[in-house]
Amino acid sequence: MKLFWQRLSRRERGLVVLTLVILFLILGQYIVVAPFLERREWIKSQLDSQPQLLEKNLRYLAQKEALATALESTQNEIKAREPKLLTGDTLSVSASDLQDTVQGLATREGTQVITTRVLNPEPAGSFSKIAIQMEIGGQIEQIASLVRGIETSPKLLVVDEINVRSLFRPIGFPQPQGVPQTAAQNLRVSITVAGYARTQPAPIAKSGNPGDEARGSGQRQTEE
Repeated sequence: MKLFWQRLSRRERGLVVLTLVILFLILGQYIVVAPFLERREWIKSQLDSQPQLLEKNLRYLAQKEALATALESTQNEIKAREPKLLTGDTLSVSASDLQDTVQGLATREGTQVITTRVLNPEPAGSFSKIAIQMEIGGQIEQIASLVRGIETSPKLLVVDEINVRSLFRPIGFPQPQGVPQTAAQNLRVSITVAGYARTQPAPIAKSGNPGDEARGSGQRQTEE
């Protein structure tokens, strides 16, 4: 290397030195200057956003009492609606409660319940939406009273769907043989009624292996 340097002319040595200086400057730009500038821009952006973030947090703190009041009001409203929920520790028991309630309303209004089918429950937050589909026969006034009774029931009930089919039979139309004589019905209604029940927490599974417990019990009996 020393011999190579001695063989270079003074002008060539100057060019080599200048090239090395430029190379060091470029490396310094990428290794030192660029990260420093990026860091400075990041700090500047953080300093610019901190006052806005602080102002936003102060607004939230100023609304603390209003939010607490709204939360308490919502909790009281949910608590007041608790008696309107379907009773039962399980969804099947709640569905039975819904079925009994609607059938009681149908009987009170003089309608005839033909079929009843329990639909699959649907989750609704911390509650479960339970629905039944019923086919009912009756007069138009009876059906209207039934729908009104469902909507004004002490329970929180909702009519999700209703399909009405007319069974009007003209005067003098002969009754088919083999069909029993029933009360006059001019409407056949398929109605879906839904209620709500609080979702019960899932039971916590017991830890441990039952097989290990059985083996341990057998060993204790052997020792005795």
